[in-house]
Amino acid sequence: MSKKTSLSQVSDFDIRLLRLFKTVAECGGFSAAESVLGISRSAISLHMGDLEKRLGIRLCQRGRAGFALTDEGREVLHASQSLLAAIEGFRSQVNQLHQQLRGELNIGIVNSLVTQSRMRITQALRALSEQGPGVRINIGMMTPSDIELKVLDGQLHVGVVPLVSPLAGLDYIPLYEEDSLLYCSQGHPLFWRADADISDADIAAAPAVIPGFRLPPEAQQCQQALDGSATASDREGIAFLILTGRYIGYLPDHFAASWVAQGKLRAIRPQQLHYQVPLTVVTRKGRRPNLVLEKFLHELAVSND
Repeated sequence: MSKKTSLSQVSDFDIRLLRLFKTVAECGGFSAAESVLGISRSAISLHMGDLEKRLGIRLCQRGRAGFALTDEGREVLHASQSLLAAIEGFRSQVNQLHQQLRGELNIGIVNSLVTQSRMRITQALRALSEQGPGVRINIGMMTPSDIELKVLDGQLHVGVVPLVSPLAGLDYIPLYEEDSLLYCSQGHPLFWRADADISDADIAAAPAVIPGFRLPPEAQQCQQALDGSATASDREGIAFLILTGRYIGYLPDHFAASWVAQGKLRAIRPQQLHYQVPLTVVTRKGRRPNLVLEKFLHELAVSND
């Protein structure tokens, strides 16, 4: 057999033959390799002959004296083991790239949601951080309109906003309903009066702070019944003004809960004066595949209320 043959490239067929050769060598012969490879001894012999021709090297002695690797065969076996290990390592690394979470998650959230008892956002962020320690999470607190616009233009991957007027280029996924009640603070004239003694006229006459952001129709009706003497761009601003004792205003019940527990706020006629706002997760339609975002959305979906 000529030894001048050179292997210019390694094909898939060569790799299959090298795998067969490695198995034969590790089994110690053709007969022992039959059951492992699932092919006959004659087929193994043919494949070994093909490999030797392709390499231009005698790999083993076989016959009555038994099976034994040649010096060249031992070298090829060592090289084969290194090659096949490298291929497996490459496969594992590529597969891991599909499973590892890398990159960034840019998320916009309306403020005052951290006190929500149904902590689906917190749970999803925790799961994302645990499963993708290399992921950088960037949170921006902003108004619903800003969040929607930034998701549309790609500055944000995802946002959490109240559902008011859905934009055509966005997908809205229901998250939960948020309850808002009408509050006054300890220094307000209505604070110590029983609900039965507070009339609609008393409510209409009391200076109120109203939001400077969009609300669903039901919420707008409740706000229109108030004397909008002041406005605030977000819920924290509304809370600031209510706590002055000069204004009444609507706040999410979970956001007001700590002040209520301290005796600083009270809800006015909560059975009648309340509304719900659906909170949604918003993403851009037709977005590119993003493993980090998809993982976050999955964790939101499976998180318990």
